[in-house]
Order: sequence, then structure tokens, then C-alpha cells
Amino acid sequence: MYKKILKELSIEYEKKRDRHKREQAIRREKVYRDIPAIKRIDEEIFKAGISMSKNILGNPGNYEKTVKKAKDTIEKLRMEKAYLMTESNIPMDYMDIKYDCPICEDRGYLEDGSRCNCLKQAIVSRTYKMSNMEKMLQKENFQTFNIDVFKDEPFENESLTPRQNMIEIAGMAEGFINNFDEDNGENLLFYGTTGLGKTFLSNCIAKSLLDKNKIVIYQTAFTILEIIESHRFRRNSSGFDDNQYNLLFEADLLIIDDLGTEVANTFTNAEIFNIVNTRILGSKKTIVSTNLTPKEISEIYTDRVFSRILDKFIPLKFYGHDLRFEH
Repeated sequence: MYKKILKELSIEYEKKRDRHKREQAIRREKVYRDIPAIKRIDEEIFKAGISMSKNILGNPGNYEKTVKKAKDTIEKLRMEKAYLMTESNIPMDYMDIKYDCPICEDRGYLEDGSRCNCLKQAIVSRTYKMSNMEKMLQKENFQTFNIDVFKDEPFENESLTPRQNMIEIAGMAEGFINNFDEDNGENLLFYGTTGLGKTFLSNCIAKSLLDKNKIVIYQTAFTILEIIESHRFRRNSSGFDDNQYNLLFEADLLIIDDLGTEVANTFTNAEIFNIVNTRILGSKKTIVSTNLTPKEISEIYTDRVFSRILDKFIPLKFYGHDLRFEH
């Protein structure tokens, strides 16, 4: 699936570049038609560059003098062009190519060969579309969030009603989104029994950050360990690839859902710690959602995992009646 997505995106990037070049050509021809002097200047700039190259090849010993003369000529022509465009109320960058991503110029890759964030995000977004995650995020987001589904009456020994508690948690979630770009070390731990809105709120956060072009990975703890096992033991038949593994560490936000549903052993404990710790050290933010209480987490996982989650995550307790049976 991943190779197919990458191939499709490669074709889309090529089409984008071709479209931007056509649009640039149309804008340039319009300017040349309306102001012929600008066309003449561009032609002279081009000729000056060609002449400089020929002179350098023919007389390399006179390199500095040749370059200086050409630069002076081109600078004067550019100033004349700038004056004409300003007088005609044409933006200076009007004839430039307008890329969707100026960082990689719609190539998807940077000069060092690494993937640009725009391509990483495109891969994640396409994966979501193919896994129906996109449809889920359209249903579960802050626009569809309804605080009234939480009862505004005392619950067990809690000091706040479920609705009051959820108002506070939603406020924390919105603050997390608004301050996402700050290096504040904020990570969130959603804990509570099933059916209290943990996954819904995680989806709200995911949707908000995806809309801001952040790279968000949302996986269950069980699937994350499948991805890790595929990477470690090269089980390519499982359908996972190295890109999915790398994104666990590189994504702007990793949401680990259902922590505790995976089989806990020395291997899983070490891998969970490695992911959480590496992301913390790299100032990458993480949300962990679990049906376990902090005490149960401490009993299942090693002290290293528990202390990392307790020290570096803001614990937010979900409580109340199971919303799946509320109408």
C-alpha cells in the first residue's frame, strides 16, 4: 500500500510543478504583452548571463573582471525592470513560480534527499483516507463536540461533575493545540474506563492539528507494536514498512490509543519506553489514551515507563457514565 501511495504522490507532485510552470508562463506573457519593455529587459538579462559564461570559458584568467561587469549590467537591468513593474502596480514576484510548498518547490524532497514535511503529511493524509480515518475525523471533531452529553450531577466521590470535568479537559486540549508549536514539554495522558470520550477527544485534537498541516499519527498500542515487530524482524508480509516505523518517532504528534491492550512483556515494555522517551528527548509531543489507572500502569509496565509517563505527561481523568449507552 505504501509504495502505491508514494507512486501516486510522485505523479501528483509532477503535475503540480507542471501546472505552476504553465501558470507562470501565462502571467509572464500577460506582462510582456502589456509592457513590452519588460520583455526586452528580461531578454537582455538572459543575454548578459550567456555572454558572461562565454567570456569566462574563453578567457578564464579574466574571471573576476568579467563577473563584475556582468553583475553590474544585470543589476542595472533589474532596477529598471523593478521601476517599470512598480509604476504598473505589478508585484515584484508576479512572474515567479508560485509553489504550494516553497521549501521543496513541490518536489517532495529536500536538497539532501530527505522527505519534505509536505510529502510526509501527504503520505499520512493519504493513509488516513485509505483507512477511513478521514471519515472518522469528519464526525469526531470540536465542531461536533457536545458537552451536554456529559451529566451535570455528582459522580461517586469526584469533586466535579462529569460535565464540569469535561469542560476542564476540553480546555486543556484546546490549550494543547494553541500552544502546540511551543517547546513546553506538554504531553497528555487520558485515562478512564471505556466509553467516556477519550478517543473522541483524541480525534478532535488530531483533526485540529491535521488542519494546521501537522504530521499526526494515531495508532493503537497493539498496532504500534506490530509496526515495531515488522521493522525489527523484517516481517514485510504484515503490510508495514520502515516509513510507518520512523513516523512513530518523527511525527509532530503521536497518539497512542488503548495503552494496556497489547501483551506486556520485556520486549513491549522496552519498545514503549523507547518511543515515549525518544519523542520527549526530541521535543515531540505525545498523547497516551488508556483504560488503565496510573496505579495499574505502574503494575503492568516497568518503573522507567511509568515514571516517564507520570513525570512528562499531564494526567487527565475521564469519569462518568458510559456514553455509548446514553441517549
